[in-house]
Amino acid sequence: MRDVLDELLACRTAGEPVALATVTATWSSAPRQPGAAMFVGPDGTAVGSVSGGCVEAAVYELCREVTESGRARTVRYGVSDDDAFEVGLTCGGTIELLIERVDRESFPELPELAAAIRDGRPVALLTGVEGPIARHMVITPDARSGSLGGDRLDDAATDDGRGLLAAGRTGLLHYGPAGERRGTGTTLLVSSFAPAARMLVFGATDHAAAVARIGVFLGYRVTVCDARPVFATTRRFPDAHEVVVDWPHRYLVTESEAGRLDGRTVVCVLTHDPKFDVPVLEVALQLPLGYVGAMGSRRTHDDRLKRLRETGLPEAAVARLASPIGLDLGARTPEETAVSVAAEIVALRWNGTGRRLTETNGRIHTPEAAFPRRT
Repeated sequence: MRDVLDELLACRTAGEPVALATVTATWSSAPRQPGAAMFVGPDGTAVGSVSGGCVEAAVYELCREVTESGRARTVRYGVSDDDAFEVGLTCGGTIELLIERVDRESFPELPELAAAIRDGRPVALLTGVEGPIARHMVITPDARSGSLGGDRLDDAATDDGRGLLAAGRTGLLHYGPAGERRGTGTTLLVSSFAPAARMLVFGATDHAAAVARIGVFLGYRVTVCDARPVFATTRRFPDAHEVVVDWPHRYLVTESEAGRLDGRTVVCVLTHDPKFDVPVLEVALQLPLGYVGAMGSRRTHDDRLKRLRETGLPEAAVARLASPIGLDLGARTPEETAVSVAAEIVALRWNGTGRRLTETNGRIHTPEAAFPRRT
């Protein structure tokens, strides 16, 4: 929904009703995950995607119908449906969608949601997909607005939704008719909008510039840090969100103590210098981060492990280090190396094997992520 939010809010502000289609559940190799959204504006323009192109045409027509009728509905598309070939969902997956009309009366909480996302504040949207269909509640770590239809349901959903928000996860919650946790009849989609995960790149090198670029492309908030002011400049790293001149280990400690790191944070140590990389790795490997990788040759790697063990770092912490960094793609240039690093991060993020898909069997997309994890 983040991708369509600005246009959606503009239509609502102008008083123009639109239809919003949101992916609420997926099975097998569905191309988009829960929370993906598409809306059809009053002029017939479609913005966003719910299936990567597979079923957009069919969903478009339903959106036009819902805009006119104002009646929300749910729909499922899957390869086993009689019309699967007709609508084009040939990827082998199944998706469920909620299609609802959005206007000032039906979604008064939308501006509050948009403001929180724009300001980088953690916020979650709870939407009824079964039971209180198309009702909304917006929650933050310390406040909520809107209602799903009852105090008991609102209280339970707020507590559970904050748990998903803290973990940066989007998912479904199920309750009984009266809001009891053990029951069926009420299903809510929790769409979490946590601030972008961070990528910390240590070392002002050509490889760091390439990793910073691909980190931004992947959606990370990228910081490049180096203790040498002549190299750590915004001119050399124009793609990074910030460039910091500081000793890497000192900066990492400061960010940790300030609470600006979490289980989604990625650390890439590209300094090639033990006086920089050993101290920062000693800190990083003891923090609950999502990924810690370090660049270097096999000889550098062996020397680095020896130095880390000499600091007294526990073996369990040492084992978390991804070194030499990246997957074996045969990379040579900084850009190719950055792809290798990004591939390893994505593979670990989603429990991927890193193998060629032609050499594997079974489902392509794993059901659960290895990180982020709650800290």
